[in-house]
Amino acid sequence: MPDVNADSLHRATGTRSGARGVAARLAVPAGTLAAVAGAFAYVGTVDPNQPGHYPVCPLLRYTGLYCPGCGGLRSAHAFVHGDFLTALHANAPAVVGYLGFAVLWTVWVAHAVRGRRLRIDPAPALVWTLGALLLVFTIVRNLPFGGWLHP
Repeated sequence: MPDVNADSLHRATGTRSGARGVAARLAVPAGTLAAVAGAFAYVGTVDPNQPGHYPVCPLLRYTGLYCPGCGGLRSAHAFVHGDFLTALHANAPAVVGYLGFAVLWTVWVAHAVRGRRLRIDPAPALVWTLGALLLVFTIVRNLPFGGWLHP
């Protein structure tokens, strides 16, 4: 019977066992979380409501129209400070995105701990539905009666 050690098993199966293996599998999710937390910390510290800190949305500057991302930084700033109503008012889809990221990241970590790969394969209907909702949001926020959706 051939001698099988952890390294040869890892090479054969592509997986690692033990604490070292779990730490290696968590490196990318941890790095991703660190990058997102750093971005939120920066936006939480440098107020986007004060002019001059961030570039102006080119679509808003040149056309006067709000894109689906307009207000996203203000939303993140309010979210970091626990002002969830202001965050929703600034950009509701962004808040949904923050919460969606948190759920997806948690599922990713759970899969990584178990040694499974996370496969994200949304149904085309879901992608089209989300795109249509963002399009409707963008159109409504730029209509006269959609002023309540302005950041």
